[in-house]
Amino acid sequence: MDQNLYRRRVFINRIGITLSMLAMAMGLFVLLWILSVLFINGFKALDFNMFFQSTPAPGTEGGGLANAIVGSLMLVGLSTLVSTPIGILAGVYLAEYGDTSWTAEITRFMTDIMLSAPSIVLGLFVYAILVAQVQHFSGWAGTIALSLIAIPVVLRTTENMLRLVPGSLREAAFALGAPRWKVATMVTLRAAKSGVVTGVLLALARISGETAPLLFTALNNQFFSLNMNGPMSNLPVVIFQFALSPYDNWVRLAWGGALLITLTVLVLNVLARVFFREKITS
Repeated sequence: MDQNLYRRRVFINRIGITLSMLAMAMGLFVLLWILSVLFINGFKALDFNMFFQSTPAPGTEGGGLANAIVGSLMLVGLSTLVSTPIGILAGVYLAEYGDTSWTAEITRFMTDIMLSAPSIVLGLFVYAILVAQVQHFSGWAGTIALSLIAIPVVLRTTENMLRLVPGSLREAAFALGAPRWKVATMVTLRAAKSGVVTGVLLALARISGETAPLLFTALNNQFFSLNMNGPMSNLPVVIFQFALSPYDNWVRLAWGGALLITLTVLVLNVLARVFFREKITS
């Protein structure tokens, strides 16, 4: 090889690596800066009252986020119960039955649209078809909006994980006389269970901090309420409203709520990568 050409390639390679390292360092610096500010202000706001008192009225001291924490748990939990079976079953259909089906192509196209659509658009969609029709905000509307965000994440993850399962595993099951539905559910889905669970956890982390769709569906509730047919308090909307308020205790609670959501998402991502990191091997 020509030495000049070799030196030129080495020089270009070093420039590329240097620029990549600089970009990574800048990204890490900004991320650590944001997290440090969040942790410093968030831990200052953590106290006993935050978990056992409801959000305070304007101009009053004290208060907590108990109603918002319970409301978020209800909304996210019900959304997970709705989106998980739908997303997994749809992913199984696309991976095992939808190679040449026109319905599978339409499903994939709609999934891509839902994955790329801003969450506020999905919130406005639920507002138009549900909230505007019944003339009031509700926790059920918020559950539907969050489910529409989580379903495509679970669906696409399930389909991709099932496609990683070796074809020889399916052929062995077919050779033993197993029907196709049993091969799909008892063989391939079981082989890819770690990846499917990871997708569910990532979808859960995705919807935990969504604010825009809840502004048009569940809205907020200053009081503690378990009524899903009415406005439901939730952490993202409370953080959004309190962070913009002129009251110091509201701003303090906003920092505490932001820290709770960040830690929740962090724990879910760690669980997804540590406890479900099995690899599918051929």
